[in-house]
Amino acid sequence: MPRPGGAEPRPHRAEPRPHTAESRPHGAEPDAGGAEPRPHSAMAIVFTSGSSGRAKGVVLSRAAFAASAAASAVRLGWRDDDAWLLALPPAHVGGLSVLTRCLAARRTVVLEPAPGTEGLERGLAEATLASLVPAQLHRLFAERPSWRAPARLRAVLLGGAAAPPPLVEEARRRGMPVRETYGLTECASQVATQEPGDPPGHATLLPGFEARVVDGVIELRGPALMTGYLPTGGEPWTADGWLRTGDRGTIDAAGRLAILGRADDVIVTSGENVDPLEVEAALSHDPEVAAALVFGVPDPRRGESVAALLVPRPGRPLDPARVAERLAARLADFKRPRRYAVVADLPLTPSGKPDRGAARGAAGSGLSEYPRQRAGTDRRQETP
Repeated sequence: MPRPGGAEPRPHRAEPRPHTAESRPHGAEPDAGGAEPRPHSAMAIVFTSGSSGRAKGVVLSRAAFAASAAASAVRLGWRDDDAWLLALPPAHVGGLSVLTRCLAARRTVVLEPAPGTEGLERGLAEATLASLVPAQLHRLFAERPSWRAPARLRAVLLGGAAAPPPLVEEARRRGMPVRETYGLTECASQVATQEPGDPPGHATLLPGFEARVVDGVIELRGPALMTGYLPTGGEPWTADGWLRTGDRGTIDAAGRLAILGRADDVIVTSGENVDPLEVEAALSHDPEVAAALVFGVPDPRRGESVAALLVPRPGRPLDPARVAERLAARLADFKRPRRYAVVADLPLTPSGKPDRGAARGAAGSGLSEYPRQRAGTDRRQETP
C-alpha cells in the first residue's frame, strides 16, 4: 500500500528465507488442550528493556524463535565445538535467544562462573561465541587493562546499545572478533549483524528479514516477528503489515542498516533536533571520557537543554570544563551539552542498556553548567 503523498519505499530483503513457516504478526493460534504445541502459539512473553519509557510485554511464538535461530545459524554457522557464553539475563531476549539458539542446534551454553568482570573473563575463556552489550566491554577493559581475547573466541555479537567507535577499535586491538549487531525484542533478538567488509556502524540483514525506512524510522518484516504486545503495549503495525520499530536509521545501496538511535530520544532544544548518539560518539573520542550518556532536561528558555553523564577513564581525572572546550572542535554549538555530571557508572537497565529515563530522574541537582567555547570554524549561531 503506497504511503499517502508519496511512493512506497522499496524494501530491502535478505535471501534465502531460513524456513517456510508463515509469519503471523497479527494473531497466534491457541494450543488445543493436550495437543502438541502449534508453531504459531505463544512460547514466551518477554518484556522490553524500557530504556525509553515503560517496558512492553512482547508475545513471541515458537515459530518466531525457530526462525530467529535458523537465520542466526545461516549468518554465523555452527561448529562441532561451539559453546555460547550466556552473559545477558535470560529474562530479556538477548539472553533468552542464546538458550533457544543453542537448544535448536544442540550446542553448549557456557554459564558465567562468577559475577562481574571475573565471571565474564572466565566465561569468555571457555566460549567460542558470545553476546554482549557495550557496558560489559567498558568494564572489562577498565578492570583488565592487559586482557586479550582467547584464540578460540570466533564471534562476539555486540548490541543492545550503540557501541562507540573507540570501544569497538579497542576490542579489535585486543583480538576480540566483534560483530556489531542490531536486534530487538519484537523480532526475537538478532535482525542484522556486521559481515566482514561492512562499514563501521553498519550491519547486514539476516536471511528472511526485510527492512525499509519511512520518515526516518526503520520498519521490518519477516518470520521472526512477534505476535503482538500485551494489551497495554499499543499497536506497532503499519496498514500494510510492517513492524514500525521506533528506531531511526538508514539503509545504504547494499541494503545494510545503520542505526541512528531511538526516535523518542531526540532532544529538541531551541527548535533544533539533537541526536544523543551523535553527541555520545563525539564524547567517546575525548581522552578523559570512558563512557557518556546524553539526554535532555527541562529548560524554561529552550524547552530542553542537552545534558551528559560522564564516566572518567581509569586513573585519570575528568574535568567537564576541559571536555566542553575540546568538544567545540567536533560539534555545532547547539548540539553540545550545557550541563554535565561526573559519575562512576552509567545507569543501566536490567538488560545492560543505558537508561536515559533513569538518568533524567537521577541527574537533577548533580548536573552543573559549564561555559561552552565556540569553535572558530563554527559560524552557526544558536537559536535563542
